[in-house]
Amino acid sequence: MNPKAKTIALKARKQVFGALSGNNISTFRGEGFEFAELREYIYGDDIRTIDWKTTAKLGKPFVKVYHEERELNVVVSTMLGGSTYFGVEKPKNEFIIELMAILGYSAIRNKDLFSHMLFADKMYGYSKPSKKLFAVNKEVERALEFNVLGKPTDIEAWVAELNKRVRKKSLLLLIGDFVGEVNLSLLAKKHDLVVLIVRDHFIENPKALGEITLVDPGYMDSFKGNFDSSSAAIYTAALKENDKQLYKHLRKIGARFAKFYTHEEPYLQLVKRL
Repeated sequence: MNPKAKTIALKARKQVFGALSGNNISTFRGEGFEFAELREYIYGDDIRTIDWKTTAKLGKPFVKVYHEERELNVVVSTMLGGSTYFGVEKPKNEFIIELMAILGYSAIRNKDLFSHMLFADKMYGYSKPSKKLFAVNKEVERALEFNVLGKPTDIEAWVAELNKRVRKKSLLLLIGDFVGEVNLSLLAKKHDLVVLIVRDHFIENPKALGEITLVDPGYMDSFKGNFDSSSAAIYTAALKENDKQLYKHLRKIGARFAKFYTHEEPYLQLVKRL
């Protein structure tokens, strides 16, 4: 592995396999688990499994216990278009890859099948389902070596490819910046869908920069202009409207979702939000 891929992989593995059971990412308690019984809470149990109704009734904490119904098919798909090249503290594409690594190792830890689809304007890689750590290592390295510049984001093609390729009902995790129209209705009907939105604070709250030359990292087109406070306000309002419509759509189709920022620690935020 190249040094950067090795650093990301080792960090993610240490966080996932070194975590206490109560800190495991709850995303993987999906349709692959079936409720079995209630029992008293013991130290180390995931607090998200506490049955609050029973706890209130009996005056002491009880947790729901699940047994594995079958192995989960965990598919992580990363959208690594040119727009993910930017990041003030960390490029969005590196943050996305780190999320993918954590989710991949979490699947392996849970003895589930993991596969990864890399997409931008078209599919650039789709790994076979595996329970091997090597499979995650390989996808981290592949994604880091992928040159996002000159690759526009095509969400419609992404969704169409996922619908065609992922036929078995799966826990499907989509990671990208999700700027633009999106329709995930069919995917949500077929799979247990989770959407992870990755952003940079500067992108959501840009400052007036004056006369500048901008380059579109997707199409590599450049243009000059005056990005003043008025331009920043118009851009910010448009992005807020984009997110408003995105959240409305995701709630309507029953998909779980969370937003992450590149200055945050990915693992801690996954544990907290999923």
